[in-house]
Amino acid sequence: MKKNLLILGILSLGCALSFTSCGDDDDDNNGGNNEETSEDFYVSTAEYSSDNAAQWGNYMRVVSGLLVDDSKTLYDEWNKSFAQTFINHNSSNYLSAINCIETILDGCTDIASEVGATKIGEPVSLYESGKKTEALYAVESWFSWHSRVDYCNNIYSIKNSVFGSRNGVVNSSSISAILAEKNPEMNEKLISLINAAAKAIDDIPQPFRNNIGSSEAKTAQAACANLEEYISKYVKPYFQSNINSDDVLDPIVETYVNNVVLPTYKELAEANVALNSAVVAFQQNPSNDGFEKCCEAWLKAREPWETSEAFLFGPVADKGLDPNMDSWPLDQKSIENILKSQDFAELNWDGEYDEESEEIAKSQNLRGFHTLEFLIFKDGKARTIK
Repeated sequence: MKKNLLILGILSLGCALSFTSCGDDDDDNNGGNNEETSEDFYVSTAEYSSDNAAQWGNYMRVVSGLLVDDSKTLYDEWNKSFAQTFINHNSSNYLSAINCIETILDGCTDIASEVGATKIGEPVSLYESGKKTEALYAVESWFSWHSRVDYCNNIYSIKNSVFGSRNGVVNSSSISAILAEKNPEMNEKLISLINAAAKAIDDIPQPFRNNIGSSEAKTAQAACANLEEYISKYVKPYFQSNINSDDVLDPIVETYVNNVVLPTYKELAEANVALNSAVVAFQQNPSNDGFEKCCEAWLKAREPWETSEAFLFGPVADKGLDPNMDSWPLDQKSIENILKSQDFAELNWDGEYDEESEEIAKSQNLRGFHTLEFLIFKDGKARTIK
């Protein structure tokens, strides 16, 4: 998840095409009472209808097409060049195998921190400060009620990186395998903390957006912090001091690339093609069944993306592909303007990627998984034709 720089401080969640407020189905534990909200806070009321059906379908198609382009670019960049650059560690950023291991472990700590401190922590912080409605709308993937699964998949991206596999089995050439040989207690502790974080997230009552104030949310936040701390303070320094030979680490780096990164990105690219096909079919023949198929395809495409978030380095960062595909929270007021204007050129940007560019961020916040999620889901279910 790439936080959008334009709206971090204000949680501007616009749209006035008619979206039902979630406060109606919140209980006292959830933050349904609007006790305190920012003047900039805006709750959407957008609905798909016969009046905007053509515009809505057009927007869905453009966004899904961009997801196809971005995920293909990402896979191609790795498959054609960056994978070998990383494996051979022959660039200024990667001068040795230990540099690559440090990068892998940094990616793991980054996503553990993001899940705990941002994806769970920011809604919890807003809730505890009395901004209960804003807390609700700060939850990533709340349109689909898929937040817990997304966050668990983020933790699984750490497990995959450490295990050198995507099937839960420890590869013989992996971070976990070498730790099991050199320091079995550290390996057991690391695996225990990964599993504990995933379980704590899964223990949050479903959906998270209705249970922000729950004790389980706080427990999950703490479990992610424990995982992040252990990798950064113990596992990474241990490798730096005790396992820093290229001969030992090169097979681990190669396995990581070939068994984890490339297959994940390949699956993402293929799933986005299938998602685009479902969207195009819906646009050509809108139906409730078509909305359902779009949602099913979105969920399938979402999984490889979320299980890639422990390796948000290289092309995905350098080319702005992470925020292209995963900016959050949404600027729904601007999305509404695109629905009305159909000026889809606003979704594109040119030139070298600059993370500080507000113009690029504006474009990125109008596209990606969450924009499409908004267009096809409502309250955890597929939208329906009115």
